[in-house]
Amino acid sequence: MPKVLISDKMDPKAAEIFRARGVEVDEITGKTPEELKAIIGQYDGLAIRSSTKATKEILDAATNLKVIGRAGIGVDNVDIPAASAAGIVVMNTPFGNSITTAEHAIALMFALARQLPEADASTQAGKWEKNRFMGVELTGKTLGLIGAGNIGSIVADRALGLRMKVVAFDPFLTPERAIEMGVEKVNLDDLLLRADFITLHTPLTDQTRNILSAENLAKTKRGVRIINCARGGLIDEAALREGLESGHIAGAALDVFAVEPAKEHPLFGTPNFVSTPHLGASTTEAQVNVAIQVAEQMADFLVSGGVTNALNMPSLSAEEAPRLKPYMALAEKLGSLVGQLAHGALTNIAIESEGAAAELNQKPITGAVLAGLMRVHSDTVNMVNAPFLAKERGLDVREVRHDREGDYHTLVRVTVGTEQGARSVAGTLFGNQAPRLVELFGIKVEADLAGPMLYIVNEDAPGFIGRLGTTLGEAGVNIGTFHLGRREAGGEAVLLLSLDDKVSEDLLAKLRALPGVKTAMALTF
Repeated sequence: MPKVLISDKMDPKAAEIFRARGVEVDEITGKTPEELKAIIGQYDGLAIRSSTKATKEILDAATNLKVIGRAGIGVDNVDIPAASAAGIVVMNTPFGNSITTAEHAIALMFALARQLPEADASTQAGKWEKNRFMGVELTGKTLGLIGAGNIGSIVADRALGLRMKVVAFDPFLTPERAIEMGVEKVNLDDLLLRADFITLHTPLTDQTRNILSAENLAKTKRGVRIINCARGGLIDEAALREGLESGHIAGAALDVFAVEPAKEHPLFGTPNFVSTPHLGASTTEAQVNVAIQVAEQMADFLVSGGVTNALNMPSLSAEEAPRLKPYMALAEKLGSLVGQLAHGALTNIAIESEGAAAELNQKPITGAVLAGLMRVHSDTVNMVNAPFLAKERGLDVREVRHDREGDYHTLVRVTVGTEQGARSVAGTLFGNQAPRLVELFGIKVEADLAGPMLYIVNEDAPGFIGRLGTTLGEAGVNIGTFHLGRREAGGEAVLLLSLDDKVSEDLLAKLRALPGVKTAMALTF
């Protein structure tokens, strides 16, 4: 009989579900890391919330562990690479607390609009300062939504019910989905310029970190009010304080901080600042929902092998997995490449297979492409939930099989529609195992996709490669491999370089300043 440890406080229904499904369960909470390390070896599953830290040291001792279930969305407390290396599936429940988090954002919006915390403190102090707290109505105001996924769409629906106008920025939001939601799709600069209130509902990634930077906060209209119930690190907190003190920002409400627990913070005590201790998911209903979901998912896996909302494992049968594995690795790298290179909003994506790839189950290949593509913008996407996230954002996904045989025994092509037109990449398998890029935006180029890379588009002219090598050498950056492709002599050339180290922003600026360079970007795989 499988055995599960619930190591954080969780609704009793979780244990009830485990036992009803034939899974033995122990509820032992509050253990120190050393105490947990001493007992974890006897369990097949570990159910946690945010308190337990599933570190590599704990996982090394978890000799029988097969699955970790996080009741909630954030998995910052799980060492996913270590779990993957140990063959442990990591699951979360990304949608169990969506309504609760959305409602908290709306509550904080009201608190800012009517200065509720300050008015409450003043009134209870016996001051009765009726004329001091002159609030604003939400009706008729413009709400700027940064992130229009599951939680963001719920916030938009509630805001529309309050007779607000909603403008939304999300790279994956299509015009059709925006119409369905009743919002106006805009770019980030337009949102900053127009919004009376701004609320963030996006994960923390390299692309979204400090999305409300000092520069972007300066672009907002005077009197804007800002709410963040998503992730700490999306806002430059020092710049936010300056904006509040200067009066440019009329109010800010944070449920999340860059460093938590935030028991001391420069923002504390700032005028018109409201804070809560990461309460976005803290309602009775949400805690029941995520407990039920994590127990059902873990029981499915332990009893029947079903996989739901896994962060490090695709939905595959045991028979398909060995054959599909190299094709999925190729598909994920192609998705990641086009996701890093295709700028602006994406409207559609086509995944084409020919040769040997066309004979396989296309769903895992499509899931791998979408996971690679959307991981650029989300830290919780995986091959299981990527298709759902794409559908939720209205991204039109097409799968195409070709019976024809081309130049390669197998080929996967990924084409995305953007505001600048279609962008396409294609790859094959070298030796039926190693992913290899063979075409990039219509230019033939062969390259491995691994580690830190540098992507350059330049005018094909004598002396350029020498200047490039000199610039990299002076910066102490060593080139691992060098791949060059061009449409025609003297035309546009593409270079892909694999490097031993990541490229700094300062070095990128120098590369972009080289004569003939049109684009220079750092890529990671």
